[in-house]
Amino acid sequence: MATRLSREVRLKARPEAIPQAEHFEIVSVPVPDVPEGRFLVRNLYLAVEPAMRGWVSAVANYSAPVGIGEVMRAFAVGRVVASRHPGHAEGDLVTGLLGWREFALCDGSEVTRTVTETDLPPSLSLGVLGLNGLTAYFGLLDLGRPKPGDRVLVSTAAGAVGSAVGQIARIMGCRTVGIAGGPAKTALCRDAFGYDAAVDYRSGDLGAALDAALPGGADVYFDNTSGPVSDAAMARLAVGARVVICGTASQPTWDPWPVGPRMERHVLVKRATVSGLLVLDFRHRFAEAVTRLAAWVRAGRLAYREHVTDGIGTAPGAIAELYRGENVGKRLIRLHDD
Repeated sequence: MATRLSREVRLKARPEAIPQAEHFEIVSVPVPDVPEGRFLVRNLYLAVEPAMRGWVSAVANYSAPVGIGEVMRAFAVGRVVASRHPGHAEGDLVTGLLGWREFALCDGSEVTRTVTETDLPPSLSLGVLGLNGLTAYFGLLDLGRPKPGDRVLVSTAAGAVGSAVGQIARIMGCRTVGIAGGPAKTALCRDAFGYDAAVDYRSGDLGAALDAALPGGADVYFDNTSGPVSDAAMARLAVGARVVICGTASQPTWDPWPVGPRMERHVLVKRATVSGLLVLDFRHRFAEAVTRLAAWVRAGRLAYREHVTDGIGTAPGAIAELYRGENVGKRLIRLHDD
């Protein structure tokens, strides 16, 4: 009988900045037997995250870098196909750090949660009900602390996190302004995600456009990008503003450390609060968030977009595509239909 194989994406070389396809290799390995205390997951969808750039970097980060020759760290959702584990039965749908691979042998520590929203597509557990939706939920509600009538400004507003932030802010009774790149994405912000206004940072004077969209300034600024866009936003904070630092996607490298305008005077004069956001700090409350997010999806109050490519062969170049802005919605790689 032929040995069943599983393809997996491994880190082949350490990138200096944004990882490209040539930094990865696809290797076929035998699907492992399942020992006592383990279970085997057949991955259905693999996620692509901006955070992956940091995960493969040698520069100090919040987690150890992926080692050369190791399977690329990644969130995935898949079905348990064999189990000798008391907590995970065959047929369970699970999501977590299962890696860029077709089959994952697990001990349970990799799993974030068992997916129970069987009426919704499993891919949502990687997007609006996964890392992106959870980031938006906790970042906005716990750190941004929006109140009805607040003006909420969001960068990368058409992305998987930003689109959820804007919609949750609207649910909370806020006025929402999104910053995105190009007319197609600003239109998406307004038409699909319900932003009250959307500003194209590529067209003309960003500061003047923000002044027009946000008279009185921003009570909450949700920062997914850093760089010149955030420099303009920080100069337009309202008194008592809350700033949530979620991502730094605009910075091509942190070695050498980039130098730009300083935010300190804006924070001081406006008595603003600046908070860094790492969603895994809220892991003990994921169930609460998923319950509310799923209810909003079912009620049609939380829309989403997915950008899906088929096959593990599309994984190596996916991070670079993400940073070039080629995706519209959550970037996913489909391996199997469930």
